[in-house]
Amino acid sequence: MQPSLNACVYIVDDDASVRDAMAWLLRSRRVMSESFESAEAFVAMLKEKFPQTNTLSPNQAGCILLDVRMPGQSGLALFESLLANGLAKAWPIIFLTGHADVPTAVDSVKRGAFDFCEKPFSDNALVDRIEQALALSKERLASSALSAGLASRLAELTEREQDVLKLVVEGLPNKLIADQLDISVRTVEVHRSRVFEKMSVKSAVELANLLREV
Repeated sequence: MQPSLNACVYIVDDDASVRDAMAWLLRSRRVMSESFESAEAFVAMLKEKFPQTNTLSPNQAGCILLDVRMPGQSGLALFESLLANGLAKAWPIIFLTGHADVPTAVDSVKRGAFDFCEKPFSDNALVDRIEQALALSKERLASSALSAGLASRLAELTEREQDVLKLVVEGLPNKLIADQLDISVRTVEVHRSRVFEKMSVKSAVELANLLREV
């Protein structure tokens, strides 16, 4: 595995031996990790990292190794809250489960968990899945950043520029856009130029591709 200095694995398990073993394994693969002995401890970290917000949008890739059964708040209860606040999408969740919990873990995967790993687990197989989860996290965060950037640029457009953008993306030439909007071709050219500038594109094809990516 390549170094994952810009990603972190969050280990949430009440068993200190499991936390220590996973932290050591990840260090050996040059992957950063943080360990928590309970769901409550993990939630406390989230509140510190993301104060006063209901939707969690991290800027660092990550994944969560989550024990199904723990004293206090269970892994499943934590999973439900992470689904609700969006973190389960940004940081994929891999359940660590005993044999008796496998059906529950399978159901959780169907509802949005990334995977589950039955104890005792294969180190190599688990690290492979962690690597895949971190790669997915990076993809999702990049897509989210792109969407946010695009939304910001679209918000800068005037209502008329938005009208022109829509027709440009549909492939209409300036003359037909002018006819539909009942404005001059010169005015269309001005609006078109401003749209391209604000959206940081140089052509209608580039504009269409940009809007299609999100």
